[in-house]
Amino acid sequence: MAKSRKEQIEEMLQDEPNDHELRYMLAMEHASGGDDAGAVHVFEELIRREPGYPPAYHMGARALQRLGRIADAQALLQRGIPIALRQGNQHAAGEMQELLSQLE
Repeated sequence: MAKSRKEQIEEMLQDEPNDHELRYMLAMEHASGGDDAGAVHVFEELIRREPGYPPAYHMGARALQRLGRIADAQALLQRGIPIALRQGNQHAAGEMQELLSQLE
C-alpha cells in the first residue's frame, strides 16, 4: 500500500529532524486532514526548534482559532508579528496582524 504524504514527510523528518520546511509541511498535512490539535502540536515543536519562522506562527494561530483557543491564537500572533517585522517580512506581519484584528 502506498504511503500517505504525511507518512512520507514523517519518514523524511526522521532523517532530517531539524528541517523546518518538512516540519511545516507535516503540520499543514495535519491541518488539511482536519487534525488541528495535531497541527498545533507540530507547529509548537517547529517554533521551539526554529523560533524565527513566521509562517509557523500564522498557521499555528489559525489552527488554534479553529480549535476555539482564541487567547492562545492571539498570544502566538503577538509573538510572531515582531519576528516577521525584524526579518523585514512585511507580508507575513501584515497577514498575522489582520488575523489578530479579526480575533479581537
